[in-house]
Amino acid sequence: MNQANIIREIQELKNQLSYSKNVGFFFGAGTSTALGIPNIAQLTSGVEISLSADLKSHFSIIKSDLETTFPEKTINIEDILNQIRRIREITGEKSEKKYLEIDGVSAKSLDIEICNKIHEILSEKEKGADLRNTKKLMAWLNIQNRDFSKEIFTSNYDLIFEKSLEETQIPYFDGFVGSYEPFFLAENVERFVDNNDITKSWIRLWKIHGSLSWFWKKDKSKDSYRIVRLGKIDNIEKEGNEVVIYPSKEKYDSSRKQPFISYFDRLKTFLTNGELLYIISGYSFSDQHINEVIFNSLRQNNRLHIIVFAYSDDTIDELYKYSSSYLNLSAFGPKKGIVNGELVEWSINTTELEEDKNSAYYWEEESNELIIGDFNKLIDFIVTNSGKKDTIEKLTNE
Repeated sequence: MNQANIIREIQELKNQLSYSKNVGFFFGAGTSTALGIPNIAQLTSGVEISLSADLKSHFSIIKSDLETTFPEKTINIEDILNQIRRIREITGEKSEKKYLEIDGVSAKSLDIEICNKIHEILSEKEKGADLRNTKKLMAWLNIQNRDFSKEIFTSNYDLIFEKSLEETQIPYFDGFVGSYEPFFLAENVERFVDNNDITKSWIRLWKIHGSLSWFWKKDKSKDSYRIVRLGKIDNIEKEGNEVVIYPSKEKYDSSRKQPFISYFDRLKTFLTNGELLYIISGYSFSDQHINEVIFNSLRQNNRLHIIVFAYSDDTIDELYKYSSSYLNLSAFGPKKGIVNGELVEWSINTTELEEDKNSAYYWEEESNELIIGDFNKLIDFIVTNSGKKDTIEKLTNE
C-alpha cells in the first residue's frame, strides 16, 4: 500500500472548504453516536429489554427467525421493524391472520411500541447530549456567504440538529409548513429557491429516515394518513399517532412514502446539479439505496467531489471495494484513506507544515492517527480552518 503525506492532503482539504462555492453534508448514525446517542446495536438491545412480556416474546420470535435466515448478518432494530411491517402488510393487520404465529393486530401493536421505545430512549439520551459542537457547525454554515442553498441530509431520527439550530436561532426548513400541526408539502422540497426568495439563506434539513417529531395522523373521513410534525412530546405513550421511522426496506414497501421520496429525489438532484463539495460523516455505507444515489451521482457529475470522514479504517476498506474507479471521491480514516482512487496509508512529514501552524487539531501524535473521522474533531477542524473561530464561538455561547 502506498503512503500519502497527510499534511499535504489536509492542506488540499482546507483549500476546498475555504474556496468551494457550494458545500453540502450527509450525516449518518456515527455523528449522533459521537454525542452520546445510542448506536443501532445499543438501541436494539435497549428496546428489547424495555418491552413487556408478550411483546418481547413476539420480538424474540422475529429476531430469531431473521438470525436463522441471515446467519451472516447482525440483526438490528431496523431489520426487525422491516419484518414487523411485512407481517402487518400480509396479515392486513387482522387478528385472524398470522405469520410466524404473530397475528396482524399484535404486529401493529409491536411496531407502535418499538417506535415509542425508540422515542423514549433517544429523547432521554438527547437531554444529556452536549450540543456545543453541533451549534458551532450550524453557525459556521449559517455565516457562509454563498450563492447556493445550504443543505444537510441525515439518516438520524433524533432531534440534535433541530435543537442546535433553534438554540442558535438559525432559520431552517425541513419540508413541513404550518404552525398548529405542520404538514409535509412535497413541492417545497422539490423547488430550488432563487435569489429573490427570502428563505434562500435558510438551512435545509432533510431527514431521510424519519424523525422523532413526525407522526402518522389518520384522516378518518378519508381513511388515509398524512404526516404531521409535532413539537415537544412529554409522554410518548399518550400520543395517539404512530412515530414515523423508516427502516431501509420500509421506505420502498410502504404505500405511505412521503416525505421520503421527496427527500430522496432532492438528494439525487442536489448531487447532480453542477459544482458541489459534499461532505459525508458518520455513515458506514450500509444502506444500498443511499449508496446507489451517491455513486450514480459521482458517475454523472464530474463537478461533484465527495469527501468521506470515517471513524474506522474498516469503513475505508469497505468503501474502497466499490469506489476505486471514482477519482472525484476522497476518504479519510484514522490510518488509511482514499486519494485519487487509490487506497493509501497516512504518513506525516512535519517539514511541510506552514510556518506557525501545527497538526494537533487533526493528527494525534501518540497514536499516529488522523482524528477528524470523529464528528466532534471534524467540527473543530472546520471551525478552526474557517478563520472565524472566535465569532462562531461567540454566536454559540450567547
